[in-house]
Amino acid sequence: MALRIAVFGENRHEKLDPTVQEIYPDGMHTVIAESLRTLLAADGIEAEVRIALLDDIEESLSEEALAETDVLTWWGHMAHDDVPDEISERVVRRVHEGMGLIPLHSAHYSKPFKALMGTTCNLLWRNEGEEERVWTVNGSHPIARGVPHPIVIPAQEMYGEMFDIPAPDELVFVSSFAGGEVFRSGAAFRRGKGKVFYFSPGDQEYPVYHQSEIQRVLANAVAWARPEERESAPVKIANAPRDWFRGDDPDGVSRVI
Repeated sequence: MALRIAVFGENRHEKLDPTVQEIYPDGMHTVIAESLRTLLAADGIEAEVRIALLDDIEESLSEEALAETDVLTWWGHMAHDDVPDEISERVVRRVHEGMGLIPLHSAHYSKPFKALMGTTCNLLWRNEGEEERVWTVNGSHPIARGVPHPIVIPAQEMYGEMFDIPAPDELVFVSSFAGGEVFRSGAAFRRGKGKVFYFSPGDQEYPVYHQSEIQRVLANAVAWARPEERESAPVKIANAPRDWFRGDDPDGVSRVI
């Protein structure tokens, strides 16, 4: 079965900011979607990639649409409050059910990510176009496959610690900046049956999503976050007579556990 991916884009800066329009004339979401199609196909992964925008969010992230989504990438910045609460709750519920979620850059403040983390998700920031180096700290992780060490981003918004998130289940990347700060820039979490990977590089004022190394991280992340193909094994909850686990009932009848 094909891996079903939805690329959510706020698509506000692309409409309002000439700098962003020059870098991403068709939107950041288009660059992300096209790179996922290309790299996943090269990896031999059959994928269906669709775009979901804030302007059509009621339809593109409807119950029916999300039920047919295996992994959702999410880029947002200036319009977090415009995402209806019920849609955020819907996304969180789907993650608990097994859908993967890849929040990107300023999506650390998105409603679904904050709800899944249970913290403020605050961080330090400074936008002076500094060099960022993304260091792999878990080389055996699937998201780090084929990723240079480090990735060098010539100019980027600085995100720095303290980053108010729970301790990641797996930390894959740490970034350092020319100004001296460090940041947990690639953090993996499990929530319910779903996987979440937050990846911070990607400010709209810089051509970060055009970098092949960043595209490789995103393709790896989507492949990693796909729902696991395994049957659920619900825990049986019932009254347990004494010695039920010994294999034989007190009357001598054998039990299969």
